[in-house]
Amino acid sequence: MEYHKLSDKPCSSHLFFAILLVFVFIASFADAAIHFHQFVIEAKPVKRLCRTHSTITVNGQFPGPTLEVRDGDTLVITAINRARYNATLHWHGVRQLRNPWADGPEYVTQCPIQPGRSYTYRFTIQNQEGTLWWHAHSRWLRATVYGAIIIYPRMGRPYPFLMPKKEIPILLGEWWDRNPMDVLRLALFTGAAPNVSDAFTINGQPGDLYRCSSKETAVFPVEAGETILLRIINSALNQELFYGVANHKLTVVAVDASYTKPFTTNVIMIAPGQTTDVLITADQQPARYYMAAHAYNTANAAFDNTTTTAILEYKSAPCSAKKGRPLKPIFPQLPGFNDTATATAFTAQLRSPYKAEVPMKIDESLLFTVGLGLINCTNPNSPRCQGPNGTRFAASINNVSFVFPRRNSLMQAYYQGQPGIFTTDFPPVPPIQFDYTGNVSRGLWQPVKATKLFKLRYRSKVQIVFQDTSIVTVEDHPMHLHGYEFYVIGSGFGNFNPRTDPAKFNLIDPPRRNTIGTPPGGWVAIRFEADNPGIWLLHCHIDTHLPWGLAMAFLVENGVGELQTVQPPPLDLPQC
Repeated sequence: MEYHKLSDKPCSSHLFFAILLVFVFIASFADAAIHFHQFVIEAKPVKRLCRTHSTITVNGQFPGPTLEVRDGDTLVITAINRARYNATLHWHGVRQLRNPWADGPEYVTQCPIQPGRSYTYRFTIQNQEGTLWWHAHSRWLRATVYGAIIIYPRMGRPYPFLMPKKEIPILLGEWWDRNPMDVLRLALFTGAAPNVSDAFTINGQPGDLYRCSSKETAVFPVEAGETILLRIINSALNQELFYGVANHKLTVVAVDASYTKPFTTNVIMIAPGQTTDVLITADQQPARYYMAAHAYNTANAAFDNTTTTAILEYKSAPCSAKKGRPLKPIFPQLPGFNDTATATAFTAQLRSPYKAEVPMKIDESLLFTVGLGLINCTNPNSPRCQGPNGTRFAASINNVSFVFPRRNSLMQAYYQGQPGIFTTDFPPVPPIQFDYTGNVSRGLWQPVKATKLFKLRYRSKVQIVFQDTSIVTVEDHPMHLHGYEFYVIGSGFGNFNPRTDPAKFNLIDPPRRNTIGTPPGGWVAIRFEADNPGIWLLHCHIDTHLPWGLAMAFLVENGVGELQTVQPPPLDLPQC
């Protein structure tokens, strides 16, 4: 048997392998593509629930176009605003390394695209694969302006699970039988909570249980025995959702474009902003099966208690004896609206498939109380004070109710050195300690309105504990951090105990996410490394809470050199 020892010719062999590595490295980028798109934001007639509305869409589609790319690809998307509202687009979960100018939240990283204007978003997908999504980030436009982002692995790199026969994006949405912007405008005028939605949707359609909807119910044909990858996105404006498929098991394989240890479940709980990839095998009797979603409600507040459906239809399913009509679909058993035990059990099963690179030495340990509040009115009988007991609803983090600037965006003001737009004195802990989930004194219910940022050194290791409060009501607040992914290292109910709770942290294989909910009346802890310079919004993804102030932003300083520094803004960046 002939063999070669590397030590015989160390120089030439090492040189050969070095050259080989270079070729492999170059080849990994050789297939990277540049995708050009034009997104026209405009009103189009859309009929749902028996009525036609002038609905804001992208390219006349509702939901909007699906973006399909590979890891390493670049997207160049020109957004043309032909609507009557200011607009921006956010690429939810995309890291946007050194490129906050493409992130999209209005008055944070850019001024809005005004009607009749345009702006081109340019960004590269870097070391991400899975399901993300895009949506408007300007008031309530995202009620109808949203779509999927599917990031396939680089060429030649397989999924870490068996290749499915087909893939189906499932976008869970929320529909108002009126203009959503008018619903928000009325709520902001009165100070009361906005009207709840009239329907939930799957891929834009309410489904069989709503008026005038059954003819357009989404139907997904499948062959018996095949395995399908469902890429599920909660694009609903204000509601966590339970989702399941009748008689079928769901195998969870990824969340928020990060793979997980696979586990099987009958139902998932998914919060606004989150994505969940599941494998489903058509292994039941050939028939028609409903997939369905309804609310998981954690607040003491009104909510939409309707159920949206679509149909998983076996191509070999028999027809009924009556005129060859399809059989009536079988309905799934979904948890109760307030079934926190099921929601908690689901999220507790999420794990990374490998040992995670969790920051261990923490530079910034932050405790953020998140919740609602009430603004007292000098004239409680005013039309502008229609909240509880003549107040106006508010929300805050650490008692600071975030005020979005209007004269300039935060990032533009920072880059240009413009003073007076924000301060960097956001409190790292609650200004006043209290029993966060107990009976809170009414004197602590009114937050302070301000535009405060928290400054982070480049590459600092950060831990945040999000602590829900019982002010007004406890609630699951899905917290989304722009520009970053983070590890979810622990959670619990009641008040976080810094002496005993860290011992329960999972620092081995915690899931990686970009959006995580606070358990109602509880806390959740995350860790990340501040390796992306710029200004990055942190906010609750329940969009009712965003204009109320449940947000803040991190200012991550530049590091050393060009590769650790925010890139210059594009020439067509909108001005305020």
